[in-house]
Amino acid sequence: MPLADLRGQRLHYADSGGSGTPLVLSHGFLMDGDMFNHQAEALAGRHRVITWDQRGHGRTVSTPEPFSYWDSADDLAALLDHLGVGRAVIGGESQGGFVSLRFALRHPAQTAGLVLIDTQAGTEDPDKALQYDLMHEVWVGSGPNDQLLEMVAAILIGNQRPESAAWISRWKALDPKTLTQIYRTLMDRDDVTARLAEIRAPAIVVHGNDDVAIDMSLAEKLCAGLSGCPGVIWIDGAGHASNLTHPEPVNRAIESFLASVPEHARIAGEPA
Repeated sequence: MPLADLRGQRLHYADSGGSGTPLVLSHGFLMDGDMFNHQAEALAGRHRVITWDQRGHGRTVSTPEPFSYWDSADDLAALLDHLGVGRAVIGGESQGGFVSLRFALRHPAQTAGLVLIDTQAGTEDPDKALQYDLMHEVWVGSGPNDQLLEMVAAILIGNQRPESAAWISRWKALDPKTLTQIYRTLMDRDDVTARLAEIRAPAIVVHGNDDVAIDMSLAEKLCAGLSGCPGVIWIDGAGHASNLTHPEPVNRAIESFLASVPEHARIAGEPA
């Protein structure tokens, strides 16, 4: 199990290796790097695919203090340095998109492109935040009951999706006391919409048209703010985790985008 001790954290990651265009994928809230297994299987070989578990998630061992997605972006930069990757296409789903945007703003020289899946640049919708606060209180206060976890899965993955059962099993095993740290990072994030024009890297925005967590209009707003985004790629019938539930069209979009990244931007380091 590959682990890297960086910035006081023990980060878990997976690296396909190879000399193709490096693609780094950051997962969503309550998920981990395994949510990109379909992408790793489809793209590894032609590309170097790197996934990782962020603070408070998956197999990463992290410290308990509060952190921001700017900290996570710096964690990712340290991981790429550890792996000898000087420049990569940075991608993420939902929370992973929050990290990716901040990575591109703080580490532009390392950003060859952006793959943004079911994400946005702003803060949480106030009405949804109230609902999420109640769900958090129940989870931490009395533990995750089946009804609550089904609601979480419907929001984070999609309504009544077969993929949800495996993730619900993982969520049941979580220590509720650890949830508040990552929940506050999610809910207290800053708005980077006004800074999108600073990002000059090419980008694609991929979004499920049945996403109930992030409205379609926010995907349009994100793409409009990025000079390198030609338009939103809609995934028909997909909810909030389109790469997990509808991998074929998402993989095609990513593959096409990677092929379009300028040759001079494809600086791939070999595994450390």
